[in-house]
Amino acid sequence: MDLLSATDWLRHRPVLTYPLAVAAVALTYLLRVMAGDYLSGFPFLSFLPAVLIASFIGGAGPGAVAAILSGFVVQQFFVEPHDIFWPVTFGQWIGLSTFVVNALIIVGLMQAIIVSHGRQSHLREALNDFNRKLEETVAQRTGELKREMEEHAAAQAQVRQLQKMETIGQLTGGVAHDFNNMLAIIIGSLDLAQRRLNGREDPRLLNSIQSARDGAQRAAVLTARLLAFSRQQPLAPEIIDANKLVGGMSELLRRTLGEQIRIETVLAGGLWPTFADLSQLENAILNLSVNARDAMPDGGHLTIETANTELDDRYARMHQEVEAGQYVMISITDTGIGMSPEVLERAFDPFYTTKGSGKGTGLGLSQVYGYVKQSRGHIKIYSEIDRGTTVKIYLPRRVGSGDARLTEPSMTPIPQGSADDTILVVEDDQSVREMTAESLRELGYSVLQAGGGPEALEVMQRERVDLIFTDIVMPQMNGRQLADAVMEKWPEIRILYTTGYTRNAIVHNGVLDHGVSLLAKPFSLEQLAHKVREVLNSKPPAG
Repeated sequence: MDLLSATDWLRHRPVLTYPLAVAAVALTYLLRVMAGDYLSGFPFLSFLPAVLIASFIGGAGPGAVAAILSGFVVQQFFVEPHDIFWPVTFGQWIGLSTFVVNALIIVGLMQAIIVSHGRQSHLREALNDFNRKLEETVAQRTGELKREMEEHAAAQAQVRQLQKMETIGQLTGGVAHDFNNMLAIIIGSLDLAQRRLNGREDPRLLNSIQSARDGAQRAAVLTARLLAFSRQQPLAPEIIDANKLVGGMSELLRRTLGEQIRIETVLAGGLWPTFADLSQLENAILNLSVNARDAMPDGGHLTIETANTELDDRYARMHQEVEAGQYVMISITDTGIGMSPEVLERAFDPFYTTKGSGKGTGLGLSQVYGYVKQSRGHIKIYSEIDRGTTVKIYLPRRVGSGDARLTEPSMTPIPQGSADDTILVVEDDQSVREMTAESLRELGYSVLQAGGGPEALEVMQRERVDLIFTDIVMPQMNGRQLADAVMEKWPEIRILYTTGYTRNAIVHNGVLDHGVSLLAKPFSLEQLAHKVREVLNSKPPAG
């Protein structure tokens, strides 16, 4: 540190600098008196150092005081005649003038040096402050860039995962669709065979048919899960109160999970309604609860919670396919064994399971994933080893009028048909068409058949028809085009669609068109009986 900087504190304290200026003059006076004859000439010269010191420690004010006081002391005590302030000779005037000029030069120069030093100190402080702010800005921006890089890396990982899931979904969806027609024939034929047994057959025959039917039903469930994962299942969304849904499922979950699992529900007050497929949401909650039970082999605690939540733009940037906005959240939390990061990364992959052989297909989470994504929602898993797992389902908030409802499953017996009701089966696959027609006859209906849309219109010119049971994907004229042509001429006729492929004329963005009745392939005799009776009992479509 330089001398000027070291004495800055003194320069800002006039109460000290002015007395020090007087003290410097007094000290010089004493030294001059003590020197005596050794400094007999140039009396003014000996006081210039006092002026310099006073100017250095205090600036112009103390320097001027020291100069005036020095001139007075010299005139009074060292210039003859004594006790007279003003000079009496020309030489004395020259001496006093020379002292005054030199004193002013010293005071002016020191003041200029002090001012320059002050400005330099101010600039140094400003530069230090700028450097400090620059360092803070660089550190802040570096942190932001690091976070952005982390978000970008996470988003890239999400994109790769989504691309992988999309590819797997397209493959599994295509395989599932091809199986549906074959399963429709197998299940329908086994149902007919089972109904036609008279009880006198070998019991092993009945067991064989039942085993085959159970296997076909498991295959049907498998294809349904594949379609769910590939987001190709037809959804019939409605306004849902998730609190009522969770509350209504409590007893079912207790029976399903067993006494070792303690179930707790935490329902949010003022929960928003959501818009989703009710049965699929029930299946998702049941599926996740069963997975949670399997993760707690010695028992544990299962918590189902609902809440209103908002996913912001930053969260949406880090998770592809998530749209920022308001959501209804349903979370299922267990106290089980948890999942490692490696397992967590593959949790939604179809056919991936950590259960033993024969204890799981690995399609549970993938089915829930597909359903949630198809419903424009989001699903997230949080898990720690030996700490448990939380699965959060986010479904978009429903904004608008309408009451949420909770439908109860019907447990009525298989309804029988009447020969007075005539059903026209329109199907381009002959095996499926004949099996469907035979099933409807078994239920008691009068049945007509057509291999396509044009043939169906010709049949209707000749015969009375109450309901058309038509496939959607057919050559020449698809099922929707057939229905539109029928509605123009026979608006009183009911229409029931069937399909094994959901990306078609009545399913858009995975959602059934309003007012459309659909029975997806493969279907059982019981499902066919209930759906046909439901459509026949409904009001005729508007013309």
